Amino acid sequence: MKILHILSQRPDSTGSGYYLQNIVGRAERAGHRNYLLAALPLGEEMQIGGGGATIMKFVRFNGGDLNYAIPGMSDVMPYESSTFSELTEEQISSYEKVFAEKIQNAAQEFQPDIVHSHHLWLATAVARRVLPEMPLVTTCHSTDLRQFMQCSNLRSRVLSHCRGIDRILSLSRDQTKQIADLYGIDENRIDIVGGGFSAELFRRAEKPVPPPVQLLYAGKLSYAKGVDLLLDCCRRLNRLPIHLHLAGSGTGEEEARCLELAKKLGADITVHGRLAQDQLARLMGTCHLFILPSFYEGLPLVLLEALSSGCRVITTDLPGCQELLAQADANLVEFIQLPSMERIDRPSAGDMERLRSDLAGAIRKMVERILQEPTVPGAEIDRLISTSTWDSVFARIEKTYRKAIKEKSNKPRAKRV
Repeated sequence: MKILHILSQRPDSTGSGYYLQNIVGRAERAGHRNYLLAALPLGEEMQIGGGGATIMKFVRFNGGDLNYAIPGMSDVMPYESSTFSELTEEQISSYEKVFAEKIQNAAQEFQPDIVHSHHLWLATAVARRVLPEMPLVTTCHSTDLRQFMQCSNLRSRVLSHCRGIDRILSLSRDQTKQIADLYGIDENRIDIVGGGFSAELFRRAEKPVPPPVQLLYAGKLSYAKGVDLLLDCCRRLNRLPIHLHLAGSGTGEEEARCLELAKKLGADITVHGRLAQDQLARLMGTCHLFILPSFYEGLPLVLLEALSSGCRVITTDLPGCQELLAQADANLVEFIQLPSMERIDRPSAGDMERLRSDLAGAIRKMVERILQEPTVPGAEIDRLISTSTWDSVFARIEKTYRKAIKEKSNKPRAKRV
């Protein structure tokens, strides 16, 4: 099978990029041929997949095909980016024009059997418009739903074409309902495939004997991820025998504020910056407790990586987190109840003190458990993660590919005007 992959972001960063890398890798192993069209700044190069086995072409930003930074699917990205909400009409039109040309060129050069795009957003809408008779499968990553809700001026450019996607890949039951409600798409055309983790990288090992108890946050340094809340909370818990590891990066004022708060923890924190997946896996193997105090997530794959590495988990009770971990034993997972939200990814200021108190209480509980039992028994973890390896996820995606190809071949071709 020849698969044309389309991602409007950098393929070496954020959840959607890691998802894409793993899907391309599994597709190569299964004997499929791959062609990736993604975004990258002018002057940079990269390769994913096994030793150049995947053809890669790029839409060049920062003075190449487009003269602005890559618009992020989140408004805070771990690299230089612009935001869709601030792009002018002229910039949006040039974005669509360039993606249309690149997608058409890729299809003519590669002659794919199927197109797999990422995000129910502008690049996918362009792909559907310029390749109307090609089977198209799209993965929703939740950040696209947030853009759809925030950028009302762009919905008309997205809606009708996204409704024409052949099959949509969803991460969770909650996300499936959101897609159906926002886009008016029949749930029968949405397949829940979930998200995965690399069982080869993220493996359990005997944890170091505390104290201190090693805490870890990994992800974007942003307010939407609750990083400022976590840092402030750890500062208040200075009498606990804990050491926090902060892995990740952000941009602008939010990253600067998080790093400023980190300095106040002194010797009780290690700031790692952005880590490659193998580096993160090694760090997770040495940590006892992973904390994700996020206010907006789809299906956070980092939780699967943390569990597979033998970490206990504290996370907010977002639907995606609940879907992954609701059946977990209380010895393994603690949930923090979210308040009503001021914005889609930020609680009201009046609720922050309650959140700090709840998070502090959960950390205290977990620290007590870890001091008594640093290493979690593996059977409980295996039960939670057994269907979420990337091999399992790709098997479900591959099934959808075949379904989309078959359904497209049975449809009458649209008349050309």
